[in-house]
Amino acid sequence: MNRVELVRQVVDGILRQQPDVEERRCGFVHLYGVAQACALLALKRGLDSELCTIAGMLHDIWTYKTGEPRDHAASGSVEAQKIMSDLGCFTEQEIAVVGTAVLHHSDKGQVHGDLDELLKDADVLQHCLYNTSLKRDGQVPVRLVKVLGELEVEQTL
Repeated sequence: MNRVELVRQVVDGILRQQPDVEERRCGFVHLYGVAQACALLALKRGLDSELCTIAGMLHDIWTYKTGEPRDHAASGSVEAQKIMSDLGCFTEQEIAVVGTAVLHHSDKGQVHGDLDELLKDADVLQHCLYNTSLKRDGQVPVRLVKVLGELEVEQTL
């Protein structure tokens, strides 16, 4: 089985254990939405789409596993690295790169490595695309404007 599917099985298992039905639904939508956006942006940017997809699946895993959003990036980084290590099919470097991206994904105002920035962009993009009819109080995040421009999507949000 390929590594994306191995991670997907673990993520599905964690999400299925989430007792709050609405939180579980949000987890499936958000984690896999971000994973797909990561794959798209990775293909566009010439990055490793497999690792980018995996980072997307794992970026908020701590929040959906525990229900605790505080410090979820730091705790999620540890959890993501543990999941990847336990699967036994990732190199130490791959585990570290994904762990760092998960650690930095909430810090949208700082610039980090290529995978880190891709994960931030995919996270912002998924939140936007989840429901494009939501009013955004007139302010569209600069990061979203940039990624929509990169994808050559006319901004009408």
